[in-house]
Amino acid sequence: MDILIIDGQGGNLGRQLTRRLREALPQARITVVGTNSTATENMLKGGADRAATGENAVIVNARRARIIAGPLGIVIADALLGEVTPAMAMAVGQSDAVRILIPMNRCDTLVAGVAEKPMVELIEDAVGRIVSLQKAD
Repeated sequence: MDILIIDGQGGNLGRQLTRRLREALPQARITVVGTNSTATENMLKGGADRAATGENAVIVNARRARIIAGPLGIVIADALLGEVTPAMAMAVGQSDAVRILIPMNRCDTLVAGVAEKPMVELIEDAVGRIVSLQKAD
């Protein structure tokens, strides 16, 4: 299973998600792409198989992934304090991959009906959904 994790800022969410997915799905091929080098380096510490940084890396890897996971802002142009370019958001949005988006309310986008939860709970929910997809294959 090819999983792409995209994150920006400091990459903390991406690192924790990568670490939990590595534990839950050790056989998965996990690629991380940071919107900046700090995020990429931090996500690598979570146990990713491969890593890259920047707009073109998001575009190329979004075409190849079966699952894309990350904060909700990865599908919104100019989110994450402007780190998500319109081309990145479009690549993620147009990908054939299943998208598991974590509703971080720091993107100036609030999702109605979604309760505020600690990041740990949001990551566990995302991991559970990805594991369920693996079992469905």
